[in-house]
Parts: sequence; structure tokens; C-alpha cells
Amino acid sequence: MIGWYVLNVIAIIQLHRSSIAVNAIPIASQVRGSNEVAVFGHLNPDTDSIATAIGFAALLRSMGINAKAYRLGDLNKETEFVLNTAQVQSPDVLSEDIPDGSEVVLVDHNERLQSIHNLASMNITYVIDHHKLGDLTTSQPGYIRFEPVGCTATIRAKISVTTTNDDDRNIVTYLQPISGITDLQSYVDNLFEAKSDLAGLTTEEIVLRDYKIFVFQNQKWGIGVAETWYPDYLLNQKDELLLEMVKEKGRSNLTSILFSIIDILNEKNLMLIPGEPENTVVRAAFNVDVTDQMADLGARLSRKLQIIPPLEVYFNKRA
Repeated sequence: MIGWYVLNVIAIIQLHRSSIAVNAIPIASQVRGSNEVAVFGHLNPDTDSIATAIGFAALLRSMGINAKAYRLGDLNKETEFVLNTAQVQSPDVLSEDIPDGSEVVLVDHNERLQSIHNLASMNITYVIDHHKLGDLTTSQPGYIRFEPVGCTATIRAKISVTTTNDDDRNIVTYLQPISGITDLQSYVDNLFEAKSDLAGLTTEEIVLRDYKIFVFQNQKWGIGVAETWYPDYLLNQKDELLLEMVKEKGRSNLTSILFSIIDILNEKNLMLIPGEPENTVVRAAFNVDVTDQMADLGARLSRKLQIIPPLEVYFNKRA
């Protein structure tokens, strides 16, 4: 866990600076015009999404490409803490009226429902991601790099390393001396504290803060998570959160919606279940009981690796 979070701030502090980017392993330019190239992560951006957009835009600029990092939503408090620590300005929000045919770069996502509404009309030049392959299609060949690592910022960092490392931990070992961060534990403690700070957020903002839409056999599911040191703060709002989930299900025309409260310290996932078909699916997919509209998923902490795959298996068996 420490390596993942340290990596993000180091990626922002150093990889957005041309002095580091210039030394990167050469990658072929896929940009064909001189107009601005927008580099952005997924909707409801997290720290990895923002960090990688900043770092990869800097890499492209070092190659003479007019690239700029953007975000697709508000920053969470964890990301604000990281940017403030790094003394790096937040990317601007990408305009919804970006012209058709614009050259864009996707980081930390490759599914249409997690991106801009008119992605199909964009010219996608680069894709850097650590998730499974989604439903992305491109109009022409581009630079696409997927790796099974802890965060997309690792992939961006590896482009600036002269030798390929095996995992995120080795990347952190490489980057830590560059960052100037000496007390990793203190930094991580402060980062988790910022991540856990939900004060002032509405229930809608909490549900949608770290939220993605997935499609299983033509069924649209919204899946949100909240990682916190203080799970009781959310559990005390359980009824309000469940009501908000039902509202979001209707607003976005979802088949189902799930929301996991991730207890960081005890490594425990308590998933809120608003009704059906969520109740039936969660019981079968995870082999758990649902009591009082909540399921204990144990140490299933990763949406990407431990929540989505069992749901995919469940639906594929019924295809």
C-alpha cells in the first residue's frame, strides 16, 4: 500500500518536469497535427488518474507535442493533498464541447462509459492503463500500453527508467531519492487522513466520489467505493447512502448499483446492497450473506481485481 501512494506523489513531483521526461525511453509520436492534445483520466478522477495525466502530458511536451493534462471531474481530498504536497497546480476540467476529431490521450481507463461522452468521435493517439481491456475502439493505430501493475503512474514512471522493473515497489525504490521524501510512513499517514476526510460532502458526493460504471451482459452497473480510516462515519449514514444509491440508480438508468465501504486499517470491505437484483447477484457472485442490506466481503479491497472479476464470472456463466 505504501508504495502505491508514494509513487503517485513522486510521479507528480518529478515526472511532470521536462528534465526527467527528456531522459525517457523514446516512444513513437502518434500525434499528427499541431493542435493541443488533451491528456486525461477517467470520470470521478482519483490520484492515479490525475498524476498520470500530468506526467504523461509532460513526456509528450518533451517530445515537442503540444500536450496538456485535464481532469474529468472534481478532485478528491487525497488528490488535493498530493498536489499541495508536490506544489503542482491542478489540471483544468476538460470542456464538454471539445471538437470532434481532436487528438486525445487516455490514461487509467479504456472504457467509453468511464470517459468523455463523445469519445467515439475523438482521435485516440495513446492509451496507458492497468485495467482489463474494455470496449475501446480507435479510428487508427496508436500507442497502447497495458501492464498488470498497481497503478498507471507506475507505467508512466517505467517509461523514464532505463531498465524495466518488475513491480511498483521497485519503481518506488528508483523514484524515492529523486522525490526528496524521506519519511514515507509520515507521508502515507497524512495521505490516508486526507483520503478519509469526508466532512462537508453530501451523500451524493460520497457515493459518486470514487465511482465507475461497468457493463455486464448489457446490464449497466454503477460501482462506488470509499476507502477510509473511519468506516463508522459512513456506517452511521448507511440509510442515507442506500437512499442516495436508489436515486442514482434511477437518475442514470442503471440496472444495479453497489457501494463498498473499505476499512483501510482492518482491510475489510462492507458492501451496501440497495435491493434487487443486487442482493441476488452479490450473494451468488461472492458467496456471502446479505444482512440488513449489507454484505461483508472480507478482504476484497480492490474493485479492479477483487470485485469486478467475480461479477464478470457470474454474468458470463449466465450468458
